[in-house]
Amino acid sequence: MSSRADLPGFTPAFGLGNPHLQTLWGPLWRPTTHLERRRERVWLEDGDFLDMDWHGPHDATVPVVLVLHGLTGSSNSPYVAGLQHAMEKRGWASVALNWRGCSGEPNLLPRSYHSGASEDLAAVIDHLRKARPLAPLYAVGYSLGGNILLKHLGETGLDSHLQGAAAVSVPFRLDECADRIGLGFSKVYQRHFMREMVGYIKDKQRRFQHEGLNDGLAELAALGSLKDMRTFWDFDGRVTAPLNGFVDAHDYYRRASSRYFLGAIRTPTLLIQSLDDPFVFKHSLPEASELSSSTEFDLQRKGGHVGFVGGTIRKPTYYLEQRIPAWLTDIHGAQTHR
Repeated sequence: MSSRADLPGFTPAFGLGNPHLQTLWGPLWRPTTHLERRRERVWLEDGDFLDMDWHGPHDATVPVVLVLHGLTGSSNSPYVAGLQHAMEKRGWASVALNWRGCSGEPNLLPRSYHSGASEDLAAVIDHLRKARPLAPLYAVGYSLGGNILLKHLGETGLDSHLQGAAAVSVPFRLDECADRIGLGFSKVYQRHFMREMVGYIKDKQRRFQHEGLNDGLAELAALGSLKDMRTFWDFDGRVTAPLNGFVDAHDYYRRASSRYFLGAIRTPTLLIQSLDDPFVFKHSLPEASELSSSTEFDLQRKGGHVGFVGGTIRKPTYYLEQRIPAWLTDIHGAQTHR
């Protein structure tokens, strides 16, 4: 099933052929998808928490899709709500995970979420398996969420406890993506991410100060000044690495990049990527020889980063919300009728 063929499935909306317009459409111009959701808090072994937002039928036997957002996103990200709505239309349940500190409330520990946090994903999957033991479980990850998902799939092999998975716009090589986002117009994204990520740490400092969590405050203070961080290399070297047990940015990027885990994946997996992704070099994409036989690579010429906006500007369509539900339904049907 492994393929790196350029597939004909996606055509950008007229006027949205530029990768930056594709990338920016969702956060800037897509109307909000309003969903009725139920929040659940999952407590982790280290005393921290993750918040999840459920949508769709409560039937204990219907398939569940776990949706994983990207860097500085949340369960409210347009692509997350859009997929949850699309899955409900097929009669499936879904649950959108907020990584640590991303649900609107700073998390309780100095450690942060990051691109290699597969232990948090494993804990959530274990929780969902126990909560809904009769429900087939699938996962879809976007960008950072996709990287974590693929890392988990490679680490666990036959024991991923997922029936299928899809990963979109994945930064397969974190070091190379840290370089790519510092080039050309992509510096605009880099500045946005820097503001958001520094703000994430400052919010946590305020919580620790308010609640008198002096040990946590001391650990954050040991990071030094949060000023003058302009690149991912700066932030990940000075913040991500020391907070999460990595030696430095190089160590973090090497241990967390999903490209090194792809060959060990044994779960049916769909990768959706565009060649014009402004966050990812073309040479960062895996070769066919690196993919396991359980992986399908949907590589499109255009689509930007978590874009893939088709139709027209007046009536846009969203390829990801057509392709992913259809693929999951096919995988589920094939497994059900085996």
